[in-house]
Amino acid sequence: MEEVDVEPTTTPIPGFDSNQKHLGFVWGPGDILVYETIYKASGGSAGGCPFVHEVRKDEDIYSPILRKLFNESHHIFVGLQRIREDLPSKNKKPQFVSISKNYRSVIRACMEELQQVAVSTQDAALATQYGNQVSILLAVELIWNLCEVLFIDAAPAGSLVLHLLDWVRLHKADVDEKAREVLASESPAEHQAYWDVVISYVLQGRMDEARQVLVKQAALQPAARVMFKLLDNLLMKMPIFNPGETQTLTEFDVKWRHWREEVDHCLQDQSFASNRHLEDICKILVGDEDVLLEYKELLSTWYHFLVTRLLFSHPTVKPTELHYYAQSSMHMFLDTRSVPEPLDSILLAAFEFDIHQVIKDCSIALNNWWFVGHLTDLLDHCKLLQSHNLHFGSNLREFLLLEYASGLFTHHSLWQLAVDYFDHCPEFGRVYLELQIERVPLDTERKALKVIRICEQRQMTEQVRSICKIMAKKALRNNRLGSALSWSIRAKDAAFATLISERFLQDYCAKGTFSDLDLIDNLGPAMLLSDRLTFLGKYREFHRLYGEKRFSDAAKLLLSLMTAKIAPHSFWMTLLTDALPLLEQKEVIFSADQTHELMFCLEELTSGKSVPTPDRPMQVLGYTPPYPLSNVCFPFNLLIHCFIICSNLYSCLARG
Repeated sequence: MEEVDVEPTTTPIPGFDSNQKHLGFVWGPGDILVYETIYKASGGSAGGCPFVHEVRKDEDIYSPILRKLFNESHHIFVGLQRIREDLPSKNKKPQFVSISKNYRSVIRACMEELQQVAVSTQDAALATQYGNQVSILLAVELIWNLCEVLFIDAAPAGSLVLHLLDWVRLHKADVDEKAREVLASESPAEHQAYWDVVISYVLQGRMDEARQVLVKQAALQPAARVMFKLLDNLLMKMPIFNPGETQTLTEFDVKWRHWREEVDHCLQDQSFASNRHLEDICKILVGDEDVLLEYKELLSTWYHFLVTRLLFSHPTVKPTELHYYAQSSMHMFLDTRSVPEPLDSILLAAFEFDIHQVIKDCSIALNNWWFVGHLTDLLDHCKLLQSHNLHFGSNLREFLLLEYASGLFTHHSLWQLAVDYFDHCPEFGRVYLELQIERVPLDTERKALKVIRICEQRQMTEQVRSICKIMAKKALRNNRLGSALSWSIRAKDAAFATLISERFLQDYCAKGTFSDLDLIDNLGPAMLLSDRLTFLGKYREFHRLYGEKRFSDAAKLLLSLMTAKIAPHSFWMTLLTDALPLLEQKEVIFSADQTHELMFCLEELTSGKSVPTPDRPMQVLGYTPPYPLSNVCFPFNLLIHCFIICSNLYSCLARG
């Protein structure tokens, strides 16, 4: 798309004077943090302001009612992506039209809810905000409906005017409200808005309703009954093209011209000269543009004027001719000194079949990417945007969807919707998702698991590991060792698992018991992640075997932890202490070879320059020294005791 030659919107910051001080800012993924600096605009410095302001570029995602729009449209979007590409175009067109109507129904539902809230609220500022949102949604639905008629449904000549009439009627519904007011009065024909209702119906091509209201006036004027009957007959006979019938467009055109000549003949005969209103209606039927412009107030917009003009002058207009009538109608209707509103420019671009200009102007005029993203996606599925690619690689559809989804990711709950939008952007969607998913605040473990599930479904291994590491560190900071170990195992982070295993062992030495037994008892193959984690799992298994009085198995496991060098050297003294109750059992637990290996470990431990002190009480496994060791320097008392027991046992086994 071209560079936008428009001035950016100015956002005022409360309490900040740009003439006095400089403003600092930091870009965020969906907003900007703005703060007042200590630097004066004229140079020098002054005291800073303590406030930081958050400037959001898309305020709509924080509206509870508009969030319904985002949620509902997400389901429609996902359904659209499932339409098979290999279906013939003629089979897909009804589906695309149906999807377009679904989008519009969601817009209208949100609009109606906003209107109700705006009326019921007592807060004037809030009512104004809701009113502005209603105005935006009205314009959005108006543009979408026109795009549906011109681009998606692609109505041909004959049907085109009928579709445009429906479009105008849908967005000019005040006529019915005024008609109800007139007909509910005591004397409808004498109501001041009576003729406005009749002529409004005619301007919208609603001849049956116009005839029903005209009957009220005819009953009051018996002398003019013939005149009213003549007009009623003209209204009744007006040809309307019906695409479902066998009548061809040429046959309809001939029939319409005959009717037009009949109406024109009545004007030439001055059949309605005695009643100005009836004469004006007759002139409208022949498409008199001067008379139409006299009723600008009833038409209210240039595009209503355009459709009425086409209905009574060019009912078989072709889509390729629309731009000429649209341009001339806008110039005729609008004051030459007035500048067209953005909505006027967008609608004119649509009548000119300039799809990309419509998208460009909507991107500038609207305050978020919801509309242009979804409309462009639908038009792209209709194969209407295939020739337009952007210079930096991504096509227009993908660019707009990426922008929209990136905005959703800044919201605490809508970020989940954005994932599906990224999934359906084949070129850059995954890259955006990988970057954005790491920015999701992981407030709870439940949310973290939800993010991980999304990543795992898309084989985003690095993101899964990163999230697990973050959660493991959070849990460790909160001293939740079991949760920290679980996350580190899931992250396959051997270094962090080793660190947490050390903390478990330190806690055990300090308290004499293990925490989170369920987790440690069920480590399974995960304990192989690191040597320290393996030792933690096996050491806990030793305690379990000892508690179950399976002393032989416990002794084998304890010895293997030292001989296989799995246990940290600093923990050997604790393990030797754990061996003492097994050595004192009445039955022989350790074999001669095992006892020899145990003594070898003891010798290796004592041969160093310093002997580590046991890190926890010796009474943990029920061991109490048989004689006082208070006069012997600890831990040498323990070493002597171990040596005596092992020597005696070794001698006993040797004699046996």
